[in-house]
Amino acid sequence: LVAMPQLMDPNFHRAVILVIHHDETGSFGVVLNRSTDLTASVLCSTLEIEWRGDPDWEINWGGPVQPQTGWVLFGSDEHCEQAEEVTQIQPGWWVAGSLDVLRGIASDPPGRMRVLLGDAGWGPVQLESELTQGAWITAPVCEETVFEVASTEMWEHVVRSLGIEPSSLIATRGVH
Repeated sequence: LVAMPQLMDPNFHRAVILVIHHDETGSFGVVLNRSTDLTASVLCSTLEIEWRGDPDWEINWGGPVQPQTGWVLFGSDEHCEQAEEVTQIQPGWWVAGSLDVLRGIASDPPGRMRVLLGDAGWGPVQLESELTQGAWITAPVCEETVFEVASTEMWEHVVRSLGIEPSSLIATRGVH
């Protein structure tokens, strides 16, 4: 999901969200393009986990719901030994909210990974209503975008990938 300019909620202004689950009961996802001041080494040390990757690895803000809950999004099959704690969201992409999975990943971090705090959620038909109102547009999921594009550049990158010039979008209701 890509937030349109008229979505002024500070939680979602210019947000890019990876929708992880969507059905008639509601939707769940994580904001991909919000940095925090927290690094993986600091986060892990507070959880008494040894972080063996880049000490400055960025922790992202995944959304306003349950900000004390962490999610690990990764593109590596090697950390899937706890199959009941890891969910495949598409071929080669996994998500987990388990400290055990974080411990395993912290000991040998994969190159394609995001660690996020919090998530975004919608009740039944809430997201569909927001889409109809023009608050969001959908974009295909791209591994490069999720794992390689910097948080600060992601919104414009995704909008341009749709063939849209970001400056042409007007902060008004309706379909662009």
